[in-house]
Amino acid sequence: MKQLILTVTRACNLRCTYCPTAKDGWPSLSQADAVTAVRLFAREYGGGAIKLFGGEPLLRPHVVRAAMEAARDEPSIRWVYLSTNGLGLNQEWLDYLRSYPKGILTISLDGRPEDHRGERIAVNSAVPDAYDHVMSIKSLLLKTPRVVITQTIAPAKADNADENLKHLLDLGFWRFNFLPGYYIPWSEPQLDSLDRAFAKMSGRIQNRWSQNTKTYIRNLFTWAPTPFFNTGLVVDADRSIHPSNVGLSGALDHLRSDTTVGTLDAPPTPEQLHERSQQVNQLLEATLDPHVLQSTRTVDAKLSAFCRGLYPHWVAYKRRMSAA
Repeated sequence: MKQLILTVTRACNLRCTYCPTAKDGWPSLSQADAVTAVRLFAREYGGGAIKLFGGEPLLRPHVVRAAMEAARDEPSIRWVYLSTNGLGLNQEWLDYLRSYPKGILTISLDGRPEDHRGERIAVNSAVPDAYDHVMSIKSLLLKTPRVVITQTIAPAKADNADENLKHLLDLGFWRFNFLPGYYIPWSEPQLDSLDRAFAKMSGRIQNRWSQNTKTYIRNLFTWAPTPFFNTGLVVDADRSIHPSNVGLSGALDHLRSDTTVGTLDAPPTPEQLHERSQQVNQLLEATLDPHVLQSTRTVDAKLSAFCRGLYPHWVAYKRRMSAA
């Protein structure tokens, strides 16, 4: 599916240990920029899905709302994904999302409070505890359609990934996207821990499906030519346009000059965007530290194998549910 990736802002109220995003010293999109990008995507690129990213996009709530309202009116746009750490969510936002027909809310949670808090550091004492805040609105979240939990797996916490999944399931969540740390180094013991965790998680998910218990794993239905990063019409927070959001990473920020293919004022043709997208993986190979690149490829291969192992069980589960 074709995608618009809208980096609403690079700003964030957390500093997660595994997050590569360069956050400081950046502008944010305006409401007018967001509407322009949505209309450009729908009318010149054929539409598809929109992903609202940051930083933390809900630090600019009016920009997010402007993008979502513009997307509501475009028939070629099927889904709007809002990815958030949850701190900006409240009853007003969740009421809005419950009434918004195209919305998919993705909340990043690591699992048990001790593991979640250990990897997510607030920028200052005025920022609430992210885990406690999400728990304070849990009952509302469970009534909100299409809420996906992105369970991030830091290298140091890979041993705990299955217990963290169990914790999130026990809270009542059942839609998941799994995200092991990309573009950071993993040691061999940490990679072994990830193998063991994926095996346990696979067994847990298969057991739920065998009991016809609702469980959805978004990873089974996503693919990207570059691990972790998104490919499509990418509008960064400074209004520049790229074929991939690899430039979000502070370690890869210098690639933005090589991936820039236009601006909101002078957008590229779809053909120009596609041509530039073919260069992204070569740029990564020429730039990244070899150990980081190998870690990323290894982690991605393990996640792919995990998904391949789950897929037949998902198909069997869906067939049973369809026949019931």
